[in-house]
Amino acid sequence: MNTNPEISNVSTDLGRRRFLQGSAGLTLGFCLPAFAAEKLPAAGPGKAGEGLVGVANPAVNFEPNAFLRIGTDNSVTVISKHLEMGQGTYTGLATILAEELDADWAQVRVEGAPADAKRYNNLFWGPAQGTGGSTAMANSWEQMRKAGAAGRAMLVSAAARKWQVGEADIVVRDGVVSHPASKRKATFGQLAEEAAKLPVPAEVKLKDAKDFRLIGKTAKRKDSAAKTNGTAKFTQDVFLPGMLVAVVAHPPLFGAKVKSFDTSKAKAVKGVVDVVQIPQGVAVLAKDTWSAKKGRDALKVEWDESAAFKLGSDEILIRYKELAKTPGQVAKQTGDSAKAFAGAAKVVRAAYDFPYLAHAAMEPMNCVIQLGADGCEVWNGEQLHTGDQHALAALFGLKPEQVKINMLYAGGSFGRRACKDSDYVLEAAQIVKARAGKSDGNAPVKLVWLREDDMRGGYYRPLFHHALEAAIDSQGKLAGWRHRLVGQSILTGSPFAAMVKDGIDAVSVEGASNLPYAIPNLTVDLHTPMDIGVPVLWWRSVGSSHTAFSTEAFLDEVAAAMGKDPLALRLELLAAHPRHAGVLKLAAEKAGWGTPLKAAPGERRGRGIAVHESFRSYVAHVVEVTVKADGSYQVDRIVSGVDCGTAINPDNIRSQVEGGIGFALSSLSEEITLKAGRVEQGNFDGFPILRIGEMPKVEVHIVPSAAAPTGIGEPGVPPVAPAVANAIAAATGKHLHRLPFDARELAV
Repeated sequence: MNTNPEISNVSTDLGRRRFLQGSAGLTLGFCLPAFAAEKLPAAGPGKAGEGLVGVANPAVNFEPNAFLRIGTDNSVTVISKHLEMGQGTYTGLATILAEELDADWAQVRVEGAPADAKRYNNLFWGPAQGTGGSTAMANSWEQMRKAGAAGRAMLVSAAARKWQVGEADIVVRDGVVSHPASKRKATFGQLAEEAAKLPVPAEVKLKDAKDFRLIGKTAKRKDSAAKTNGTAKFTQDVFLPGMLVAVVAHPPLFGAKVKSFDTSKAKAVKGVVDVVQIPQGVAVLAKDTWSAKKGRDALKVEWDESAAFKLGSDEILIRYKELAKTPGQVAKQTGDSAKAFAGAAKVVRAAYDFPYLAHAAMEPMNCVIQLGADGCEVWNGEQLHTGDQHALAALFGLKPEQVKINMLYAGGSFGRRACKDSDYVLEAAQIVKARAGKSDGNAPVKLVWLREDDMRGGYYRPLFHHALEAAIDSQGKLAGWRHRLVGQSILTGSPFAAMVKDGIDAVSVEGASNLPYAIPNLTVDLHTPMDIGVPVLWWRSVGSSHTAFSTEAFLDEVAAAMGKDPLALRLELLAAHPRHAGVLKLAAEKAGWGTPLKAAPGERRGRGIAVHESFRSYVAHVVEVTVKADGSYQVDRIVSGVDCGTAINPDNIRSQVEGGIGFALSSLSEEITLKAGRVEQGNFDGFPILRIGEMPKVEVHIVPSAAAPTGIGEPGVPPVAPAVANAIAAATGKHLHRLPFDARELAV
């Protein structure tokens, strides 16, 4: 393991997370809830878990489940088990803990946790550590509150003993413990040593929500300053002694392999140090990124494409449409759909097509790995700690605990860094392994993917085809609903394959199989083609990114066929779902639903609505658009209603919804297309991201709630596209059935 002091700028300095005799710290840990803890290996004597209950002996290592460290300098360090990739996790987790601790927000700092599922597992995932599914706040809510409350209790107890007063007479506020009657005061730092000697309370009392001073308020983000002044550490900021930078030549087709390669011209490039073959392609290593890139450009590789996937996206879609003509595997069945359609007075039909999409995070994939005699050390924006740790251990023949992962900031992900196959992390490791035995074989390696590598390197939101039918009975009621989906499974064939039940990948049908509307006869079925060789992965909001569009856009078509207002129909069908109805009503009221929109000569304006639940949160959007005569359109305004339980930081919730809206609006013009198996897009010129000048006016309204917080990083995305499509339909009378939108369909 690397202990070189020259790289202390990226060290997580884990050794400080402990109680030390006579030292300047107080560290707290908590047992996991029984449902998670029972799955974890028991800690042996003197190992992780010792001292977790009972007396906080300063000589005992208290690293397991440690979330808080208080220094004699009054610093309050919150340990975040979740990755900060721009979504505000560091601030949210610190807010929860600092609220119960009654810390001074200005003295709070946040540090990323190492890979250690025994201490830092995601409580919703069992014995696995990672960030995803908008679970960070939700799974940590009670855990972090208890961590803060226990710290406060121990500080109060230390002060009470020191001053010989009752604990009930002590007040804690903004990092200061005081006894008003005697006017004695002490800071957290002044009490840290004494508090560390006291028993960790088995039970703690949590605040009543009415007493919150940080939760529900707007606290300044803990990562903004560092990201603004350049001190924030991303993977690209890691520079280790002797480090080499690697850029890889990947096959132009999925499934192709290296047949042969010529290194002579690549090695002639100044700065290039080595060229090695790995299972993923050929890696060029140099002293810097630019030299590695130039070396790769000069590299001559002949590819074996005999087993490669060679279909184009249009051909894939044709196959999907044929499959949709036959019944698939049933994902949800209620009532008798066949009978409802047989007796229908009117049947509405529509089909929707969704392209492959890249994640296109601002920071492409990268990773730094150094292999030593006793283990492996990693620096990166780590999202799936446990999966990557185990994958690396298997590759190097190590125990998982010999793989140390330093979690740095990540410049976005949208699901890409949570790769089910640990792809780019293993790629970096394969390069390190391929160089073993060379004179400089122990040199750390930084793998860098350039934008084109990321855009063409595989792992996309799956291409999908949806076919829907609705049966309207003689009383004008929605009596039946059939929804057929065709698309690749993300889970099948992956380490998560056990989540596929009865042939149904739940993430393919989420948002369709749990449709909230009161429809007595409903069938949802799925075709999962197994011969499509395009790598697919979860993308921000996963299945809901396409199911919300098909269900919400189709419901507007049904409303038109029934002669009903789209909002009125939704509310009628959501009588048993008050939280869906609540955000709909809030967004509609704030947007002025039903009031006329003024249009300039030659322009058409419309207002559309959509609602969707994902990750246990509820979001409704009302969208206003302007459509010009040539079919081009502009999104003018989006009004959102959001119910995500307790609003830990309302400003961050608004930011996440606004960011999700921008992300979703980008997808209205994005697509990854294949021609003869080759990805045609390589950079943002062919995969356009929304520009700031195209961002509409956004208003986010949060439903007041005392419920536990739920996800917010992804739920703002799904309702955007259907609300825009519905607004366009309201303006033009034309319902759009394919993403990306084609302005030619809207031209007058």
